[in-house]
Amino acid sequence: MIGKKMHDLAKRLFPINRSLTGKGVVETLNILKEYNPNLEIHSIKSGSKVFDWEVPDEWNCEEAYIITPDGEKICDYNQNNLHLVQYSIPVEKEVSLEELQEHLYSLEKLPDAIPYVTSYYNKKWGFCIADKDRKNLKKGTYKVIIKSELKKGVLHYANIIIPGKIKEEIMFSTYICHPSMANNELSGPILTTFLAKELRKKENYYTYRFIFAPETIGSLVYMSDKLKYLKKYVKAGFILTCVGDERNYSYLESRYGNTLADKVAQNILKYKIKNYNEYSFLERGSDERQYCAPGIDLPVCSVMRSKYATYPEYHTSLDNLDLITPKGLEDSFNLYKNIIDTLENNFYYKTTVLGEPQLGKRGLYPTECTPSTNYTQAFLYRNILAYADGKNDLIDIANILKVDAVSLIPIIKLFLEHNLLEIN
Repeated sequence: MIGKKMHDLAKRLFPINRSLTGKGVVETLNILKEYNPNLEIHSIKSGSKVFDWEVPDEWNCEEAYIITPDGEKICDYNQNNLHLVQYSIPVEKEVSLEELQEHLYSLEKLPDAIPYVTSYYNKKWGFCIADKDRKNLKKGTYKVIIKSELKKGVLHYANIIIPGKIKEEIMFSTYICHPSMANNELSGPILTTFLAKELRKKENYYTYRFIFAPETIGSLVYMSDKLKYLKKYVKAGFILTCVGDERNYSYLESRYGNTLADKVAQNILKYKIKNYNEYSFLERGSDERQYCAPGIDLPVCSVMRSKYATYPEYHTSLDNLDLITPKGLEDSFNLYKNIIDTLENNFYYKTTVLGEPQLGKRGLYPTECTPSTNYTQAFLYRNILAYADGKNDLIDIANILKVDAVSLIPIIKLFLEHNLLEIN
């Protein structure tokens, strides 16, 4: 069961201390490389300019914690890496409770949850704590220890390229910068890894590009080096994130919602999944911000389960391995396989005969016409052929017939075998 294998990988990756940069990112990429040996790992130096941004210093942390007046160790980074504000500067000092409170983050509405907080581009320090524990802190002197390091180093990212019959590409992008959060972080790179592994077994029409990079800065780094090529060859792209739970699917459109990626996503969701939530580009929040930015305009949208920032566990310790399930992961894997299969067969088809073809002599029409004869399949056959005029691609035909495109693929292949259709 592929869902179990995906969930097992999540268990392995969950404890790793990931951030924009650092050892955790490298460790994560090296594990993913075990599944796809053709994963290429790249790096760029701190301080490098990428569009309007600058690659930050490399950050690593050995340990971080707080000692209470009673000698208890709390907010231990090595027990839960969400306890430390990402990119916290090194600290070793004693502070009063009043001063400590200025560096603590909690969620009153989720008293049991540890929030996820970052400060990538502003040098500071802080800890995240469950609100119920914060309320129990006593007055006195607290010892703060953060053994972190900020230095001129590198930012790592990676890609997998699977060549197809043509240079035109389908692109999948995911991020590898969040610490221990299962749906918002790990489900994306895990799905990306297993999709790449699956496509490596096949002869594909399109070339496939899979990108693993820290969110925002990583996608900008990637495009700064390859933008002209991507703009020329990418025909459809998807952000893979938040794909591991079992709640409703979500679709977030590209900037104008009019790309091939939007077209295939809407067809599969509308006619195969049926129950899903649709979001405007105005509600964006992940790397579609970069891929769809003016002047870049790559054809990228997102198909998720629970959209980021809409589910209660988002960016907290409650986004754990119980939130994502083998079934949730496998269902997302199958949905994206449907998207890929549709794109692989999304040609403009044209009938090869004038008038309605005689389906009966080809064994494609009922041999007896009686009141009880079921003509459903035959009508579907005739309707597909009626709109295969060279002006409609596979998805267009499916939309006209109000069905999911992937269900038409076996019929299209059957018609090609009988020389009833040709690719226009």
